[in-house]
Amino acid sequence: MTDEALVDRMALPRPDVTVADAEEILLDHYGLSGTVVELGSQQDRNYRVDSDHGRYVLKICHAAYETRELEAQNAAIHHLKGKSDAPRVPNVVTTNDGREILVLTVRGQGYQVRLLEYLEGSGLTELTYVAPASVAALGALCARLAQALADFDHPGLDRSLQWDLRRAGPVAVQLLSAITDSAARDRIAKTMVMAVRRIQPLAPSLRLQAVHHDVTGDNVVGHRDARGHTIPDGVIDFGDIIRGWLVGDLAVTCASLLHQANGDPFHILPAVTAYQAIYPLSDDELKALWPLIVARAVILVASSEQQISVDPDNDYVRGNLDGERAIFDTAMSVPFELMEAAILKAAGADVAAPQTSEWLPLLPDIDTTAIAYIDLGVRSPHFSAGNWLNTDMDWRLLARAATESGAAATRYGEYRLSRAALGSSKEQATCALHVDICLAAGSAVAAPFAGRIGWKDQHLTLTCETMTLHLDGLDPSIEDGAVLAAGDPLGSVSGEASSLGGLRLQLCNVAGLEPPLFATPREAAAWSVLCPSPSPLLDRQADAPQPETAGLLIKRQAYLASAQKHYYAAPPQIERGWKEHLFDVEGRAYLDMVNNVTILGHGHPRFAAAIGAQWLRLNTNSRFHYGAIAEFSERLAALAPEGLDTVFLVNSGSEANDLAIRLAQVHSGARNMLCLLEAYHGWSAASDAVSTSIADNPQALTTRPDWVHAVVSPNTYRGAFRGPDTAASYLAAVTPMLETIDAGGQGLAGFICESVYGNAGGIPLPDGYLREIYAQVRARGGLCIADEVQVGYSRLGHYVWGFEQQGVVPDIITIAKGMGNGHPLGAVITTRVIAQSLEKQGPFFSSTGGSPVSCIAGMAVLDIMAEEKLQENARTVGDHLKERLAALIDRHLIVGAVHGMGLYLGLEFVRDRTTLEPATEETAAICDRLLALGVIMQPTGDHQNVLKIKPPLCLSIESADFFADMLEKVLDEGW
Repeated sequence: MTDEALVDRMALPRPDVTVADAEEILLDHYGLSGTVVELGSQQDRNYRVDSDHGRYVLKICHAAYETRELEAQNAAIHHLKGKSDAPRVPNVVTTNDGREILVLTVRGQGYQVRLLEYLEGSGLTELTYVAPASVAALGALCARLAQALADFDHPGLDRSLQWDLRRAGPVAVQLLSAITDSAARDRIAKTMVMAVRRIQPLAPSLRLQAVHHDVTGDNVVGHRDARGHTIPDGVIDFGDIIRGWLVGDLAVTCASLLHQANGDPFHILPAVTAYQAIYPLSDDELKALWPLIVARAVILVASSEQQISVDPDNDYVRGNLDGERAIFDTAMSVPFELMEAAILKAAGADVAAPQTSEWLPLLPDIDTTAIAYIDLGVRSPHFSAGNWLNTDMDWRLLARAATESGAAATRYGEYRLSRAALGSSKEQATCALHVDICLAAGSAVAAPFAGRIGWKDQHLTLTCETMTLHLDGLDPSIEDGAVLAAGDPLGSVSGEASSLGGLRLQLCNVAGLEPPLFATPREAAAWSVLCPSPSPLLDRQADAPQPETAGLLIKRQAYLASAQKHYYAAPPQIERGWKEHLFDVEGRAYLDMVNNVTILGHGHPRFAAAIGAQWLRLNTNSRFHYGAIAEFSERLAALAPEGLDTVFLVNSGSEANDLAIRLAQVHSGARNMLCLLEAYHGWSAASDAVSTSIADNPQALTTRPDWVHAVVSPNTYRGAFRGPDTAASYLAAVTPMLETIDAGGQGLAGFICESVYGNAGGIPLPDGYLREIYAQVRARGGLCIADEVQVGYSRLGHYVWGFEQQGVVPDIITIAKGMGNGHPLGAVITTRVIAQSLEKQGPFFSSTGGSPVSCIAGMAVLDIMAEEKLQENARTVGDHLKERLAALIDRHLIVGAVHGMGLYLGLEFVRDRTTLEPATEETAAICDRLLALGVIMQPTGDHQNVLKIKPPLCLSIESADFFADMLEKVLDEGW
């Protein structure tokens, strides 16, 4: 085809074929009738057909397209049908007389018609958020398709097509003539020139083969995986198939992903990695990939602008234009060199390090090995109590270190804690791409290599063929434009005599680029290629140790018992906490919405000081006599209802519940225990025996000992009886079990349950349930145990204890978790008479339970909770958060209910509000997406479909709103 013909074809509007015309074609030539609905297209007319014989797509194109081009499309489909590992493709449907391509005329215009099977599946285009799993799957699909087409050939592949990236430059010139906005036209033109300049030197080494050239969200369908991610597995249109650059095929796919990248070009990298694993590209092809993506973005925008000018009623094109502009803007938001480095890294290709062996000293009069390098990372001992939030804290620490040692410096590649942002959905630029040195003012600075000087706005650059040195804080001794030899003076460190000055240095191998001082963790590896370490100018100590998160996870899995699980498949390495926030080793801040252990919040200075001071004085076991154990026991007894005046101190909730069961059995003389289904009480032998949650133990319902009698859980949302007024029904369901126990003649030792159904997400028990069941248990000589480990100790906001909501007083209270703010501490509170029953079996002893440090920790928690009014905060913030979460019910069908009160809340997800089918996989995926947005959240319940919301009690209104906002974002955009 001549260029003139291509230009003429580019100016064609869609075929003038109406729905009525399509119905007539279908009936006359295919013997089909049914509902016909138009589908979008750039220059063709496509109609979906729903008939009694199946679903089809009727494709109509202009006669200007050569028949052999359409034959090539059909032949490619047949070819792929014969490949076992190829993606799904539609069948080609023939006419009544056996033709695959129908040539006809409608109102004097010639057209070519084909009918394809409609390929079922979910698309990507309609998604607001495309998960990394889906991005990778699209890249893998593109690779499998290209690999399957590698041995396909057809004369129709050699065609002139405006989408052929080999012709991107000339096509763009032709299309730009239709853009009337001169500023937009100039920007697009300049972008294409930059892309073509980078492509041309690589073009001879780019492989040619049959390529689909349009593996995009519009042209693929897929299935949903277990977590609800769309996994593309089928290709539905072959209209752009050509013999073209293999890497151009991937470029088209990656460009389409930028539409849903939210401005992040690194969004495409999982596709590159997945493609490379299946059908590897050469280094030159990888280097050409980003310029080709940019070229595709230019063609998309220019083509749509041109098509609207000739077909103003094309709603499909007009609807795509904003997305294509977003693709273009995202493609132009970063330097070409950065994305080349990122793509090479993602593909596992080697990136050459700069040659520095001949560089001379930057600071000729300074012993660089004597410079003190200061730790400003997440684990730095210099940070505590949030002091890193002071904007100049890094400089203060640097100056102090320099005063003490004579010269001090920050470290390259360090993830700075001071750069972390609280309550941010995006990771911050925390990785230092530069080094700051604090040293004596007037210190000489020399050129490490020969180059040309640039001096502007107090910023000096020294540029050679391969590298630019950036310096700030210098009094230069040379002028702008001067050419220096290696070792020539650059100037001296600014500042008054006998004072300290600051010198900032950074390297960059892209001439003319003003690199950022910091990079996000996701972009750090790529930026480190462009801005290599300045350690050759200083000392190896200038490089900060890099996180070993993956290696440490492997070590954990090698030496720690596999049953001791961790959150998330790829967990962040958390190394610091502050209030309701956690920080990973890369400086990412997360809102902690699950940590009911640290009730005061993380890193509380007064709490830490109290424990530290006691450690320095004394720590031993509770058989010694010391003041703290008496004082703490007295304060715990004062929290409990009247009559519960005796305390056992233990080290965990499991031990507390184990001891409570033992007390009930020894006091009553019986062994049988009544408990609830779907409950969790601990991991010791006895506490596990009464734990019936199949989420915590899949065999829980079939492995309980004969002395455990579990009754139906009073789950007022999804239980056998639903609603708040169901106490009588649930109590009636307990009666047969009590009668069985009575008939056995062995008596009843007691009943244990959480006062609020914590393991199911904080569901309140029906009114009157505990009052009546406590009465029945006590009538049989048993004791009533309130497990307050999760829900008690002021977490509910409106009550100190969960059983207060039921208007009852138990015989035994068990507590742990928050009462030590992370220190191993638990307690059992009961009556003196019940406690003395244990002496029948000898004295009780718990090594760390009631130790001096444990008691001081417990009292510090009580003091701080009172002084900082944390119960009031739990009530105020919790009520606000529950209201925010309840508002989601009206907007999102997956939200079934909000449970709980205070800062023990549960958000339950269901697939159907009538059947209450649990949305288990969706809940797990929602938690993963929340992690990416900076929120730690985990599921709970037997079906793992409830978000268990139990943050530190210091949670602020702002943090509660951030959580609600991020959750709403996930539900709006997808996961």
